[in-house]
Parts: sequence; structure tokens; C-alpha cells
Amino acid sequence: MRGNVIDLAVAVVIGAAFTNIVNAVVKGVINPLVGAFGTSDLEKYSSCLKGSCETRKDGTVDGIQILWGSVLSSTLSFVITAAVVYFLMVMPMAKYLARQAARKAEKEGVQETLEVSELEVLKEIRDALVAQRGEGGTAPGSTPPGPNPGPGTDPV
Repeated sequence: MRGNVIDLAVAVVIGAAFTNIVNAVVKGVINPLVGAFGTSDLEKYSSCLKGSCETRKDGTVDGIQILWGSVLSSTLSFVITAAVVYFLMVMPMAKYLARQAARKAEKEGVQETLEVSELEVLKEIRDALVAQRGEGGTAPGSTPPGPNPGPGTDPV
């Protein structure tokens, strides 16, 4: 149980650090590339739902503003994070587990072959013992002789 908790804690710390890296890549590289088609910052893309969406001198905005640029930026961060996690962690682990399962199945197949071989050897030994017993007194498949009835008795 303790090992699982430690593994989970390490995963959370690494995930947080990795999120910071992805966010920096999105803000530093991807947003300017997308912004080359419009504004220099992807997060400044917005639309007005109601009102004129004019910015006042104190920084407030009149009207209802939809900040779809920040949603797009967050979506790009998520897609990049998911792709990196999938291609660098999930796929290699799946391939590793598939190889382990194949090795285990191969070992079980060898073990079954050995068990079948042992069974065949035991059958051959049994047949050889039956054949030896047959040469020593009775033929295979015949009944052994009973007690000798003695003289003067009639077998019925």
C-alpha cells in the first residue's frame, strides 16, 4: 500500500511540473504561431455576446465578453499534454505488457508440452510393464489362472 501511495505522489509532482512545461510551450510557441494570423496573443481573441465590448480606461469591459481565445489555448495545452502522455507513456507500457503476456503464454505452452510428454512417457512405461507381465505368465488381456481344483473334482 505504501508503495502505491508513493508512486501516486511522484506522479502528481511530475504531472504538475509537466503541465507547467506544456503551458510554457503553448504560450511561448503555439500562441504566437496562431497569433500570426491575427493578434500576437491567442488569449486576446474574444467575441461580444451583448453590448459593445469596449474597454474602459480602468480596464473593465462594457458588455458580455466571451474569451474563446483562452479556451482555445487551454484546449491546445490539453491536447498536447494528452498526446505526450499517450505516446511517451501509455503506448510503451502497453507494448511492454503485451511482450510480458506473450512470454508468459509461451512459458505456459512449454509447460503444457512437457506435461503432455510426461503423460506419454508414463503410458509407454505402463504398456512396457503390462507387456513384461504378459511374457512372464499370462498374455495381455487374459485372466490369470485360478486355484488348481485338484484330482477327483469336476469343474463345472
